[in-house]
Amino acid sequence: MRTFSLQCFGVGDGWPSANRNHSSFLYRLGEVTLLIDCGEPVSARFNATGLDYDSVDRIFLSHLHSDHIGGFFMLMQGFWLEKRRKDLSICLPADGIAPIRGMLNAACLFDELFSFRLAFEPLKAAGPVMVRNARVTPYHTTHLNGFRRAFREIYPLAFESFCFLIEWEGLRIGHSADIGGPEDLAPLVAAPLDLLVCEMAHAHPENLFRYLKDKPIKQILFIHLTRRLWKELDKTQALAAQMLPGIPFSFAHDGEEVLLNRQ
Repeated sequence: MRTFSLQCFGVGDGWPSANRNHSSFLYRLGEVTLLIDCGEPVSARFNATGLDYDSVDRIFLSHLHSDHIGGFFMLMQGFWLEKRRKDLSICLPADGIAPIRGMLNAACLFDELFSFRLAFEPLKAAGPVMVRNARVTPYHTTHLNGFRRAFREIYPLAFESFCFLIEWEGLRIGHSADIGGPEDLAPLVAAPLDLLVCEMAHAHPENLFRYLKDKPIKQILFIHLTRRLWKELDKTQALAAQMLPGIPFSFAHDGEEVLLNRQ
């Protein structure tokens, strides 16, 4: 039996919080380990797993908001101090490669300190990334479209953000990261999903549930709730139960682990 697991290091939204961590998710697909997003305190959460620092095969950064990358530099310092040796690739929006490399240098995390080769790869929409026998396909979301409209004349950036389709040994998992609206999930739900990990900070609950109710999804794990939705979790759960009668769902907490088994 080959086991899939998802460990939720942080499921909070972008607001500062005393009791919710920021976005970071560790996927273990048999012998393959992927980290999606590095919100703080990813370094502490990873250390608490007891996993070897060589276990992470690849890191994916969905976009460059601080609640998704704020813990990245401390994680890299941990890889240095704990003497990681396996080469590591970081997949992220192209706009982030030069600034993040510059910040690593500014933090004195020079390539010469690492006992591994560090590489940065730009994410390309609908361009699959193979990590041994796992395939991760990024798709654009509209999460940053408002920033593009407001700031593109001042900051000539692409303002890219991505969701991910993860395929492994017959399992299909959709990871929304941050979306601009429910329709951003279309490429993930175009074929049946075993699990959808779906954020709730950037779509009205009724609109999101209405979009998902007739999609071929075996299970939904809701993450990234706004502070209001989290405070009123009982009401949010009741609404989901009313509008998603045929789909099992749950609302993730920091540290929660989800397991799926494949023969």
